[in-house]
Amino acid sequence: MLNLFLAFLTPKFDPSIELDTQDSEMEEGPTLPLKNDEEFKPFIRRLPEFKFWYSVTKAALISLFCTLFRLFDIPVFWPILLMYFVILFGLTMRRQINHMVKYKYIPFDLGKKSYNNRRRV
Repeated sequence: MLNLFLAFLTPKFDPSIELDTQDSEMEEGPTLPLKNDEEFKPFIRRLPEFKFWYSVTKAALISLFCTLFRLFDIPVFWPILLMYFVILFGLTMRRQINHMVKYKYIPFDLGKKSYNNRRRV
């Protein structure tokens, strides 16, 4: 479900890659369509919304169905499960973390500059 959610949130065409290629061609910023038959599409999802909800619903129903039978009740040592989650999360978020590092995006308040927005009258 995490992988489906990330595919749903990410664009089909990464604008940062397009901006990097435009920088090498000495252009600035994204360009608008030049011909009448070209259409400007600002955001196209990698995974369409219907396919996302269909796959998530299917996964949830299968997991609920599997909880009804003792055959699927497999004992798991919790440190192995935790390690599996950390590795899976790292592999799934690798591209997003690299993108955040490249553009120096820090999602937390640690180490950020703070500015006072006080106006003097």
